[in-house]
Amino acid sequence: MSSWETGRAWSVEEIELDPPQQNEVLVRIEAAGMCHSDDHVRAGDGYAALPTIGGHEGAGVIEQVGPGIEHLAVGDHVVFSFLPACGRCRWCASGRSNLCDYGQFLMEGSMISGGYRAHARGKDVGTLSLVGTFSERTVVHETSIVKIDPDIPFEVACLLGCGVPTGWGSAVNIGKVRPGETVVVVGIGGIGANAIQGARMSGAQNIVAVDPVAFKTDQAKILGATHTAASMEEAMGLVQDVTRGVMADVAVCTIGVVEGRMIQPFLDLVSKGGRAVLTGMARNVDDQATLGLQMFALFEKSLLGTVYGGCNPRADIPRLADMYRTGKLQLDELVTRTYSLDQINEGYADMLAGKNIRGVIVNQF
Repeated sequence: MSSWETGRAWSVEEIELDPPQQNEVLVRIEAAGMCHSDDHVRAGDGYAALPTIGGHEGAGVIEQVGPGIEHLAVGDHVVFSFLPACGRCRWCASGRSNLCDYGQFLMEGSMISGGYRAHARGKDVGTLSLVGTFSERTVVHETSIVKIDPDIPFEVACLLGCGVPTGWGSAVNIGKVRPGETVVVVGIGGIGANAIQGARMSGAQNIVAVDPVAFKTDQAKILGATHTAASMEEAMGLVQDVTRGVMADVAVCTIGVVEGRMIQPFLDLVSKGGRAVLTGMARNVDDQATLGLQMFALFEKSLLGTVYGGCNPRADIPRLADMYRTGKLQLDELVTRTYSLDQINEGYADMLAGKNIRGVIVNQF
């Protein structure tokens, strides 16, 4: 499933795949989540070297290992991590592997060790986020996969590579939600749904889900939201009532396409000393934000950026899988519909129309 130029639909075509090289593995992909970030690349809102095989959420089974692989074997079930973790750079060594220096390769398409493993139309084809999960098989570097237990269904395991940890961690790691606090989540898709779960699991007393689509706010209630609103404007009055005028302790913005004009109303949702977490992606040309600097300083508010929700993929993907296994983390409820690989454009049309919390591509072998 590749994109050759921005603004065009995904194309489904045959590719040639080289065998894995040093520290690489060949994975048969069983399921792949359809995240909005991939559509940013297709639409041209986010940069990636083209042509590229899309997809950065996925789970599958190792079919072949290259030289140098010591801790993975054929038959292992794995989740792709859209950010690699080398374990050696300053960021990995200090427990912040979501900022691993290997991230510099994410949008270039080529392998960490150099070159390409996929080819089509007589050209080299890159893999988005070094994984390219919109395919039947892919060759990836060992730093981009995490082994999981085989009892976790692929359809939900694939979500552990991006949407679940990014949303969950936005509330837990970056927002640092504490018991009894009030949390607002703006934008209830695959990321926002898990920010709600993170807030719930952290003991938030009030969780306000904000989205104009009634289907999504209904699903938010299943995941732990206590209140819902159709817009930030509507949420303002609701949060004032719920908190007796204090406003929320934490707000998480997971809107599909964030715009600079949204920042001030988003900040208005949090109290003095409140934490506002910006997780959603903006267009790469949007570099202006509306922000009342005086009140921002005087009210001691925090505006926090995050990637991967501050999660450590090697530690947090298995941990989140365990939470699912014990019933603490809801994953089945996130998958609205499954699609075949050749239904990718239908799946993204459904996502943009607000029909899905998360659509998942399931490969049939």
